[in-house]
Amino acid sequence: MNETESTASESTRAITSYDDPDAPWNQEYSDAEIAHWNDGVIQEFRDNGGKVGGAYEGGELLLLTTTGAKSGKQHVVPLGLLRRGESLYVSSFIEDKYPAWYFNVKADSRVTVELGSTTYRATARALEGAEYDEYAGWVTANNQLLAEYQAKVTRPLPLVVIELGQPIRP
Repeated sequence: MNETESTASESTRAITSYDDPDAPWNQEYSDAEIAHWNDGVIQEFRDNGGKVGGAYEGGELLLLTTTGAKSGKQHVVPLGLLRRGESLYVSSFIEDKYPAWYFNVKADSRVTVELGSTTYRATARALEGAEYDEYAGWVTANNQLLAEYQAKVTRPLPLVVIELGQPIRP
């Protein structure tokens, strides 16, 4: 392949379907790759003021730092940022279980959020009950990828609302 050719996996086209074979969540990875799945995205995000390329190009990401519910250690995960008016929320596409960051937020709502080149102290709250039901209805009506994902799994989407505090680092 010469420098002007690219493969489908190198494409920067938008992912418009949960079942898109080029979506990162639909790729095969080794256990070693999974263990370091987010490292490159986190570094690229920090190096470029919140911008990343590849399959995530054009999407708005944030870095969420939680405290491990079991370990007490800090964990950073890049997540697609979703907006509803002034509300910020995040979810996940992990099919076989809820993600660790979701359990961490439920155990300790104090988080750090990196949004663009600004870092904030924040509060993250897992939605439950009637509030969850209302929000989930809105999410599945307004976000095609999460609606397709919800149709494939039997448990409810993990939905977390984030309330930003004052910036720590502008």
